[in-house]
Amino acid sequence: MAQEMLAQKTPDVAKGDRASRVPAWLPRPAGVVVAGLLLAAAFPPIGWWPLAPVATALLTLLLRGRTWGRGAGLGMLFGLAFCFPTFEGLRPVGMDAWIALSIFEALYFAVLGIGLVLVTRLPGWPVWTAAAWIAEELIRGRVPFGGFPWARLAFSQTASPFTGYASIGGAPLVGFVTALSGGLLAAAVLLLWRRRNADAVPDPGPDSDPTAEETSEPDAAGRAPGAVTRRPARWAALALAGVLVLGVVGVLVPRPTGGRSITVAVIQGNVPRAGLDFLGQRQAVLNNHARQTHRLAAQVRAGQVAKPDLVIWPENSSDLDPYADEQAREVIDAAVKDIGVPVLVGAVIDAGDGEHVENRGIVWDPAKGPGAYYVKRHPLPFGEYIPIFRGLLLKLITRFDRVGEFVKGRSRGSLQLGPVKIGDVICFEVAYDGIVRDVADAPLLVVQTNNATFGRTSLPPQQFAMSRMRAVEHGRSVLVASTSGISGIIAPDGRVLTQSKEFTPDIQVRRVPLRTSRTLTDHLGAAPEWALALLGLAAAVAAAWRTRKTSRGA
Repeated sequence: MAQEMLAQKTPDVAKGDRASRVPAWLPRPAGVVVAGLLLAAAFPPIGWWPLAPVATALLTLLLRGRTWGRGAGLGMLFGLAFCFPTFEGLRPVGMDAWIALSIFEALYFAVLGIGLVLVTRLPGWPVWTAAAWIAEELIRGRVPFGGFPWARLAFSQTASPFTGYASIGGAPLVGFVTALSGGLLAAAVLLLWRRRNADAVPDPGPDSDPTAEETSEPDAAGRAPGAVTRRPARWAALALAGVLVLGVVGVLVPRPTGGRSITVAVIQGNVPRAGLDFLGQRQAVLNNHARQTHRLAAQVRAGQVAKPDLVIWPENSSDLDPYADEQAREVIDAAVKDIGVPVLVGAVIDAGDGEHVENRGIVWDPAKGPGAYYVKRHPLPFGEYIPIFRGLLLKLITRFDRVGEFVKGRSRGSLQLGPVKIGDVICFEVAYDGIVRDVADAPLLVVQTNNATFGRTSLPPQQFAMSRMRAVEHGRSVLVASTSGISGIIAPDGRVLTQSKEFTPDIQVRRVPLRTSRTLTDHLGAAPEWALALLGLAAAVAAAWRTRKTSRGA
């Protein structure tokens, strides 16, 4: 009986309360699918960043007032609609990989759906919904196998008014502000919708406010159920003004770009066409990068470009071990000596046990040859190593035969490259706040990557957008070197100074500032993310306790 009484009080079945329902023309399952697709479109390659707050607002409206079970189901549906187009870059690996990852990642949004259902029952819910998003992203970015922080809200905002928040609280704060904007938009829509559909307002006395309406749930201003909300249009305008203020503050956050500067060069050698054998492909990729470096040296001698102080090659620019393969060593050494400055070479190296390999960024000096190096600290699960059930998976999925066993590096990528200290991260490590933050004390950040397998998909532009976010986050110039694109040079304020096309040999030479001052994000570290995530978890627990208490009372 108590459960039946509680169900009658739940907005999910309170059919008579038109003010608490979404428009009839927008069924909830279809609505969450639309919201997921809108959020996917906010990310590159489409990159319509305003759609991110719109999508979070729509999801919040559709989940508000639902039961836990429906919240999980609608959240899962939203996650599928978002993840499938966002992770379509895995198609070249295999449809099974694309489908499996998309379904697995959508599970996190099912949990988020429950969280949003809970926290929207609290006063001030736009703030708690934003914190719930960060809690979901914190967990998704760490569990399992080190997590998969791709497609966080912040990475859709690398060229928006919210980008500036990155230097204050990092990507988590950018994501929080984005979700908060969505929450405020949802509050404004809900207030206006209730005002338009209010049909049960008590007969006001001669001194009553004609714009008042009775609420059945906590409203955007935090008023309890049964309270009277005055002038809902004004509250809606206030919520919209909050969105505008968040954008203006983000734009006004300083992004310094001054300081001493050096000339840098980024080499994109490109990959050969299909048709070569395995070793032939490796040799061709190495030759392509050496050829572009010789070409750069010729341009310097001809006075066409300034001589760089350092040169960056991408990840996997040499899949032939230059320590063991004499020919590969000679090719690299000749190119480095020709340009006459240190080159950061991406190479795959035998780890010494005959079974494992290392993904290295090697400092190659024109006089001394290979020297200090960085080993990738976070290899890609199921792409560069198989974390569980390797023997079984090799039998079930023959494609895993091509997955090497890359060892994890133990030291951060802080390297002296010629006249400057650089912070090196390799490939999808750029998505991890902590790995980039560990090397952000260097005046110059470098991202070495190999996107050849994922060319002309959503992955290269998404990864490049992350590099732009890191530039603002730490106030550093960022050099992105890719075998086949997208390569580029990014200023400390996030501006793209140069950017290559995909599958085209390219040489980029620019003068970039070297900044040593630290941003507030550097000083705070992971604290903003944990604080916001714990805030969201605490709000969900409080809402669950409040719901249970109401249930017992019923």
